[in-house]
Amino acid sequence: MRARRVVIAGRVQGIGYRDWMVREAARLGVQGWVRNRRDGTVEALVAGEEAAVQALLSACRRGPLLARVSEITEEFADPPEEPGFLRLPSG
Repeated sequence: MRARRVVIAGRVQGIGYRDWMVREAARLGVQGWVRNRRDGTVEALVAGEEAAVQALLSACRRGPLLARVSEITEEFADPPEEPGFLRLPSG
C-alpha cells in the first residue's frame, strides 16, 4: 500500500472540496482522510494501490467544479490506521 500526505492550495475551502474528495476516494477504493487547515489549504492522507492513489491525486489537481487549485505538494507518508476515507474536523 502506497501512502502520501498532500496539501492542496488555491480556492479549495467553502466549496465542497472535502466532500468531493471523500466521494472520489470511495469510488477509487482509496483510504485515508481529508481536512481543512487554518491557512486556507486542504490537507489529505491518501493510501491504496498505486494506480488508485495516482488517479485520486490527478483528480485533486482539478477538484470539484468550483475549485481553483493553484498548487499541490505531496510527500510519502505512513498509511492511515483506520480503514475507509474520513472527513476530519478542521485542523
